[in-house]
Amino acid sequence: MQQYLNLVKDIFENGTWQDNRTGVRTLSIPGAMMKFDLQQGYPAITTKKLAFKSAIGELIGFLRASHDASTFRDLGSKVWDKNANENLQWLDNPYRLQEDDIGAVYGVQWRKWPAYKLIDLSMKKSIDQIADAKARGYQQIGLINHTQAGEKGDCVLLYKAIDQLRQCLDTIMSDPSNRRILFHGWNWAQIEEMALPPCHVLYQFLVNQTNKEISMCLYIRSNDIGLGAPFNLAEGASLLHLVGRLTGYTPRWFTYFIGDAHIYENHIDMLQEQLNREPYSAPKLVLSDRIPDYSVTGKYEPEWLEKVEPSDFSLEGYCHHPQLTASMAV
Repeated sequence: MQQYLNLVKDIFENGTWQDNRTGVRTLSIPGAMMKFDLQQGYPAITTKKLAFKSAIGELIGFLRASHDASTFRDLGSKVWDKNANENLQWLDNPYRLQEDDIGAVYGVQWRKWPAYKLIDLSMKKSIDQIADAKARGYQQIGLINHTQAGEKGDCVLLYKAIDQLRQCLDTIMSDPSNRRILFHGWNWAQIEEMALPPCHVLYQFLVNQTNKEISMCLYIRSNDIGLGAPFNLAEGASLLHLVGRLTGYTPRWFTYFIGDAHIYENHIDMLQEQLNREPYSAPKLVLSDRIPDYSVTGKYEPEWLEKVEPSDFSLEGYCHHPQLTASMAV
């Protein structure tokens, strides 16, 4: 994890103090990148103990499109508790339904992206457009009368919940050279319906058919380097391993892009202590034999995106320094 420590040093040496919504200042730099060869090991932080079980629990909650902090707790991750029940802006939000509700965050966007089509019936090809949309799974949910607004013509409104991640796997199987195998979580129409707008916003899979390898790029708009980055690295690498298992490719390069890379003021002591510690060798991620390996079975089983459990992920050879803790800014 020397790359991680180098980034921490860069922020300490070149960052500037910035104010933000949390009220806790950050030392920040614009633009950063880390790249990991997963064949050389899993990018688990070793200068403190990684909350591996919690990170995996959060990832599985995303895979199940959970919008409730209690689901994440049941999976072994308490990371959404504060944003669900202590974030004052969210507590006053009319879209918050009940205790533990976190809204349309990550997994909802990953697995149930709300897609709408508004087709003008006065247009020449409207019938063909409606037929095509329905053939691709859209359902008609309404008819809008524009004449009431002083305009001519009516429009048909259609809706479909898009499973972006499943589409990625399907495309890896059917068209692996495609350069559009990606999913994202930034939805302007639903930002106000989330306890926290997504930080890791865009994932792209890239397949090397020659070497039978799969790589992934992750773009994070805003990254808390002290607490968030270790979690995001673990989740991203684990997701790539899972996708590789289900599609028959070996995980290779994990490239991690950051927009705003920052250290919270109350995390400085923790990170300075880590810089004084010598990192250990990277561990290995082991997936349970329970998860089908397409390269062995030849059977495509994408439903395992929802069937995996926290116990299906483990680290082999993970050596780390003593645990360090710090408060998350909400």
